[in-house]
Amino acid sequence: MRIDRLTLHALPGIPLVRPGDDLASLILAALKRCGLTLATGDVLVLAQKIVSKSEGRYVDVRHVVPSPAAVALAKEVGKDPRFVELVLGESAEVVRRRPGIIVVAHKLGFVLANAGIDHSNIEPIEGAEADAHCLLLPVDPDASSARLRAALGERTQADVGIIIADSVGRAWRQGTVGIAIGVAGLKPLVDLRGQPDLFGRSLMVTQVGVADEVAAAAGLLMGQADEGCPAVLVRGLARSGEDGTARELVRPKEQDMFR
Repeated sequence: MRIDRLTLHALPGIPLVRPGDDLASLILAALKRCGLTLATGDVLVLAQKIVSKSEGRYVDVRHVVPSPAAVALAKEVGKDPRFVELVLGESAEVVRRRPGIIVVAHKLGFVLANAGIDHSNIEPIEGAEADAHCLLLPVDPDASSARLRAALGERTQADVGIIIADSVGRAWRQGTVGIAIGVAGLKPLVDLRGQPDLFGRSLMVTQVGVADEVAAAAGLLMGQADEGCPAVLVRGLARSGEDGTARELVRPKEQDMFR
């Protein structure tokens, strides 16, 4: 896999997304404002939040009744038991815990803090406490990516790739970075095992998380605070014509030395 030049275009001006909004229309309008049109080979990277918002993945914690397990864990980590109940409901396993942090294996397979449930950049509920409104991850980000890819293909005749990105922390490293939690229209993991290095030796373990690398690059344009840029157009990626899903990027539990 060789890439000589990669171009990223921020797509600002996308309004606050509401449940039921047509993301394809919002993206095409943003491209038009930037003087851009979709072309075959392009990849669109979308912030997870706008996908979750369009799919109505909001929860009002005032309506959540915490279980005894959530109450016990909430005392241990110092979090709202109602929020912890949401985290447990989205999780397959609690991996680590300490005051202020719950790291879980999400039902989708990703290992991340708080099951990806977030309060930031979420519209507050009038008259409610500050963190009453929570946003869950999409039910199936790969399916969400595939639907958006199909909708854009129908309207533009362009064969594009889609990445839904979220920001996560990492073992061993400070700081969050973007990763792909949904993929359609590209191979997210490129296996270079057996390929020669510069000196002809065969690579033994090298696999490249291409979708994660692209998500991280797009994150530099999206930002993490009040930038308001939830979509990025990526041009120049060497797409192989193969399809894949973000599930391919999840290390199987039996291979995870830290679980």
